[in-house]
Amino acid sequence: MVKLLSLVWGALVVGHVVSKDIYADKRRISLGTGSDVWMDEAEIHALVRNNQRFRDITDMGPQVERSRASDMSVFPTKVTQQAVVNPLLRQVSDTVPQNVLRNLTSFHNRYYNGDFGRQSSEYLFQTVSTILGKHGQVTRFAHKFPQSSVIARIEGTSQGSVVVVSAHQDSINQMDHTARAPGADDDGSGSVAILEAMRVLVQSNVRLHNSVEFHWYAGEEGGLLGSTDVVRAYANTSVVADLHLDMVGFPASPPAVGIVTDYTDSSTSNLVRQLVRAYTDLPTADFTCGYACSDHASWHDAGVRSALPFESQFLDYNNNIHSPNDAFSTVDFAHLLKFVNIALGFIVEVAGVEA
Repeated sequence: MVKLLSLVWGALVVGHVVSKDIYADKRRISLGTGSDVWMDEAEIHALVRNNQRFRDITDMGPQVERSRASDMSVFPTKVTQQAVVNPLLRQVSDTVPQNVLRNLTSFHNRYYNGDFGRQSSEYLFQTVSTILGKHGQVTRFAHKFPQSSVIARIEGTSQGSVVVVSAHQDSINQMDHTARAPGADDDGSGSVAILEAMRVLVQSNVRLHNSVEFHWYAGEEGGLLGSTDVVRAYANTSVVADLHLDMVGFPASPPAVGIVTDYTDSSTSNLVRQLVRAYTDLPTADFTCGYACSDHASWHDAGVRSALPFESQFLDYNNNIHSPNDAFSTVDFAHLLKFVNIALGFIVEVAGVEA
């Protein structure tokens, strides 16, 4: 039996005891149809090859009942912090995102159940630690597979509720999980976007009321593995909302910000639409993403507000993903930085600021 330990801030967070191979035994897989199936590794990889959405719920455990409406009175309904946010946006740059994404895509792949996934998560941990410095704490969250999730926390003055901004760090080649998968857009782009938001925030003098955490989840491509573990560990933590960035570097023509309307919270999505209008020059377009689309669904299923702004109005516009073609050269950094703006606006509005 694998024991879920308490969350401890420091050099290391132990979530699940690490196993050499998560697929030593069959896994319980949900296809979103109301019934679950036990599958081995080959069957799970067949789902990936066939573009079948699924969620690995083997280690989910019972869900803690939460209500997204429980603190609705304190959740912002409109954008009011332009005087704080606009100076932050002037500090946004593509220097760190380009450098870090170039390094992330240099790994053969970032497959969660392999050594490249372990190495890339260690690189990410060291990078986040360097940028955050003395302004917060960075932790590794260990799973039953080699890749760790990375969590950075900036303490708010209240030390009460937490605002989460997230992305997933792993990549996969859907035809062969051992093959080349640079994962530049999916989801290197979201990973470096939230990193840049963190960099700008820590170099500012903004004092937040609520704490903010930046999460880089492991194992999203394996059925939301990393976020499932993290969300379960946060069962007794007051999380106001999660803003998840998965693919933000490959715009369509004309460019727009897609707003995912399924497995998300309508009030949070409405705030994101306002943030797009306030801090970018792009329109928004609503669309549905489907079952187990990305890690925001883990928070949604646990009763926590979540939202997913997407790189375009078309879910499948970037046909490079999950292949060797999802390369650094395909990423539009000017577009990516617009999502940094959205993330910074979200943090300031939802966490609140102290005078």
